[in-house]
Amino acid sequence: QVTLVESGGGSVRPGDSLRLSCAFSGRARAFSMYAMGWFRQAPGREREFVAALSWSGGTTEYADSVKGRFTITRDNAENMVYLQMNNLKPDDTAIYYCAAERNLVAPSRFQNTYNDWGQGTQVTVAS
Repeated sequence: QVTLVESGGGSVRPGDSLRLSCAFSGRARAFSMYAMGWFRQAPGREREFVAALSWSGGTTEYADSVKGRFTITRDNAENMVYLQMNNLKPDDTAIYYCAAERNLVAPSRFQNTYNDWGQGTQVTVAS
């Protein structure tokens, strides 16, 4: 079984930065074989794609709304994936979810392609 646990969320002001972490646990599968992604959902809104990367870490995809501000990385030795968020805006306020899929090689922006999900961590950006 695969378990994903997000952390690093909080309440910040516009222009601030946060780094979200996602811990991958479970020895049934090797973390390095999973493509990883980040999604977010604001109150009353549909869950939307944020960022994704391949199992090798060599290919990434970003939503246009976060391109140039957010960076997704992974550390296969530590079974961790990160989302560095810079220059945060009020529109970034949402619950952020980590997702994993073993059958993906290239990063995917479609949430239906991911099988495993974390419980989410809240990010609030306001003055």
